[in-house]
Amino acid sequence: MNTGDNELALAAAGGDAQAFALLIERSYDRLFGLCFRLMGSQAEAEDLCQNICAALSAKLIHFEGASAFSTWLYRVAVNAAHDRRRRAVTRSKAAQGWGDWEVNRTETNKEQAEAQDWLMSAIGTLPDDLRDTVALVMDDMNHRDVGEVLGVSEGTVSWRMSEVKKHLKVIKESEQ
Repeated sequence: MNTGDNELALAAAGGDAQAFALLIERSYDRLFGLCFRLMGSQAEAEDLCQNICAALSAKLIHFEGASAFSTWLYRVAVNAAHDRRRRAVTRSKAAQGWGDWEVNRTETNKEQAEAQDWLMSAIGTLPDDLRDTVALVMDDMNHRDVGEVLGVSEGTVSWRMSEVKKHLKVIKESEQ
């Protein structure tokens, strides 16, 4: 099937099971990567990603095609992550395991793995709005698209990234 994601989403919303399956197949890896960055652990990301996929067929009736399917799906993922974090506030934060998946993936270069582990751990200390912003930027989205997903202006995304850099600098300086 050589059909675009928007067309597949609209077909899936109309009950086309083959379109839905192809849409999930095309989107799953990127969705999982975003869920991992939003949640900080592989187990949480797997749960979140599977919950999103399970609920996606019902949510697709709200997809109108006004924006790219990937943008709409990222918004669904960000909202689902917010909901999961709100429910987890009463439980202890899952600081252990933050970045394990990334560290295991990059074991061939120990220095790079340590730097990446530090970054993921530091990102975990950021407020939710900054963490969401940096997670999307790390997915190679431009500031305009990130703004569309988060419902803020491109300038706000740029400001948030500036704040992320300030926070990370303070954390790094406090460790030395």
